[in-house]
Amino acid sequence: MAVSIAQRRAASAPVLILTFLSVLIFHHSVADTAAGSQTPEEPPHRRFEYKYSFKGPHLSQTDGSIPFWIHSGNAIPSADQVRITPSLRSQKGTVWTKNKVSFEHWEAEVTFRVSGRGRMGADGLAVWFTTEQGLDGPVYGAADQWNGVGVFFDSFDNDGKKNNPAIMVVGNNGNLVFDHQNDGTTQALGTCLRDFRNKPYPVRAKITYYKKTMTVMINSGFTPDKEDYEFCTKIDNMSIPSEGFFGISAATGGLADDHDVLSFLLFRLSEPGQQPPPPESEIPKEEKDKYQEEFQNFQQELDKKKEEFQKEHPDVQGEPMEDLYETVNDREIRQVFEGQNRIHLEIKQLHRQLAMILDEQRRYVSVITDEVAKKGTNAESGQLDSASQQQLGSVVASQQEILKNLNDLRNSFYESLKQIGSAQPQQGNAVGLGSYETIQHFNDIKEHLHMVKRDVEHMVQRNAQNPAEKAIKCPEAPPMPACLSTVHFAVFIVVQSVLFFCYIMYKSQQEAAAKKFF
Repeated sequence: MAVSIAQRRAASAPVLILTFLSVLIFHHSVADTAAGSQTPEEPPHRRFEYKYSFKGPHLSQTDGSIPFWIHSGNAIPSADQVRITPSLRSQKGTVWTKNKVSFEHWEAEVTFRVSGRGRMGADGLAVWFTTEQGLDGPVYGAADQWNGVGVFFDSFDNDGKKNNPAIMVVGNNGNLVFDHQNDGTTQALGTCLRDFRNKPYPVRAKITYYKKTMTVMINSGFTPDKEDYEFCTKIDNMSIPSEGFFGISAATGGLADDHDVLSFLLFRLSEPGQQPPPPESEIPKEEKDKYQEEFQNFQQELDKKKEEFQKEHPDVQGEPMEDLYETVNDREIRQVFEGQNRIHLEIKQLHRQLAMILDEQRRYVSVITDEVAKKGTNAESGQLDSASQQQLGSVVASQQEILKNLNDLRNSFYESLKQIGSAQPQQGNAVGLGSYETIQHFNDIKEHLHMVKRDVEHMVQRNAQNPAEKAIKCPEAPPMPACLSTVHFAVFIVVQSVLFFCYIMYKSQQEAAAKKFF
């Protein structure tokens, strides 16, 4: 079954590759002309607001409270994170700012982990900006009928449509009741499908509200790079209250996950031409003196503890050294994660390119269809011969077939991306099994690459033997690019196949040489 599927995809590879190259050339030409005529917009100024943020270490105070924040329900603050809900059934928790925020433009960066033992989790986590503090309620642990906006990280599929885990942006004017049965999809202003559970690194969300436009960017937690954000959703012409409270809430149901928030950083945004207000004018003198006195007390206590530690441990100079050597299991897990991260980045890049090709192909189909319709309406009886009609019909049919193949290929890449994401946490629990499966996975990739290479060489030979088949003329449409010659196509395919095959062979030899020491 797997061989037949691979053969069918290999049979459609020539058409897909031709379309990919033509669209790529057209895209680069359009991008070059657009780059010369457009100037990049200057980004806004960012200023960190500590009174509406929290992060570790020393996140909570000795009495268990968070500076400038309040927590309720089952939320548990600690030194380096806030556990909004533990992995127990029917739990709710929230954290909210004590003071209202009155910024016209802002940007919030949230770092969190959602982890659980099961394959499915519940219910999810939410980031709020509302006019009132929703300390308790049925919407991810916060109050319903809020006035503001909420960004929901929904991990449970209530409607059974298999569209979870998902990220949604839902607005409310204080009168709407959240639609739990449909997971809020009927009320969502923007949404995207992202799996944020059980990731090797913390998940990061960047929520930006600037010039009545809300943008949500997601770092899925596959790599340690903190700036590896990808686009999730964007809502234009969005009006939210001028002032309100920021909050984070989470809830569990029949299934349970640990919802941990590592940091919440808020930045005030101002336009490049405007002068931001000075920070000293916002802090009263009494409050500033109070914080300065607390800082001095903490500094004195820290110096005393350092002196006591030095007296009790005279042989220790500075901080104790950590273990510089990693175990065999840790090294193998790290190597497996690094390999999976590289594969994930390559597949993500291919997925983006396929999405771009799919959009361009849809535009070409619409242009050709419009051209056929115009010629059909303007032509009189006998003016448009049957040969041109058959040629245009065949072009439209071939474009639709290519579009269908691209959709299938894009879906296959998306499934591969999900399988890689789900395989990473499993490999952390079974090291030996994971290494064997990784080797088997690379062997399968080599076999499929050999098949694709043979099919491409056969296609090049067939084009060389039948030069008359290369003379395929494109329809006369204004936005259509020029057709690609066979020589450039053959050179590009051979170079790309050889480089990719050499890369796979190099990686497999490197892993085999590394595992000889274990």
